[in-house]
Amino acid sequence: MTRPDGRLADQLRPISFTPGIAPNATGSVLVSFGNTRVICAVMIEEAVPRWMREQSVSGGWLTAEYSMLPYSTLERKSRDSSRGKVDGRSVEIQRLIGRSLRAVVDLEALGARTLWVDCDVLQADGGTRTAAITGGCVAAFLACRKLVETGKLRKLPVKQLVSAVSVGVYKGTPVLDLNYLEDRDASVDLNLVVTAGGQYVEVQGSGEEAVFTPEELQSMLELGREGAMQLVAAQRSVLGIEVPEVV
Repeated sequence: MTRPDGRLADQLRPISFTPGIAPNATGSVLVSFGNTRVICAVMIEEAVPRWMREQSVSGGWLTAEYSMLPYSTLERKSRDSSRGKVDGRSVEIQRLIGRSLRAVVDLEALGARTLWVDCDVLQADGGTRTAAITGGCVAAFLACRKLVETGKLRKLPVKQLVSAVSVGVYKGTPVLDLNYLEDRDASVDLNLVVTAGGQYVEVQGSGEEAVFTPEELQSMLELGREGAMQLVAAQRSVLGIEVPEVV
């Protein structure tokens, strides 16, 4: 089986992080999974949502927004503002990003503030949600580190890093980090969100008009965990974390 871009079945696309891409944000990064490119930026609001105040919920909050820019796909994608509503896919993805990052952030230690994580897709070639989660974690870490550096927090509220990667069955073979062509033609599509400690935050998977065996599922899970650990290593590198036990 030959993949469209010549990669091995267990090979990630070239991964890169460019921090500081949005100067007005507290923390930001341009993350690239091959030809998929997403800007992830975090801004901090010194307040919590009204529902937290009304219910006397202590600590802070983290929430995410996700969008695909009109020129991110081959055919122009209409902005949500022109349609008058956010499409269902975007809502699903931004909720996933929020859940994934809240799983590794100590909201109590964050204090009464909100971390807004904005993920904007510049170019889409498969795996935009996994790139957004992986980059969003880096941006959130940078933002929280700035809170510590400026004396607003005593300790970093990020408990550990989290990354996400896609896995699927393409032409009968489990493969890692699907690009658009593979995602389009895959018989099984799986998205994994995995912490630096190797724990799952979320597993999203389905057969695309197909079924898959327990053995194929196990193979995809193992492939995805290995890929996620490579992504965590790349996150640590760009963040300058030399001791893996830190996060």
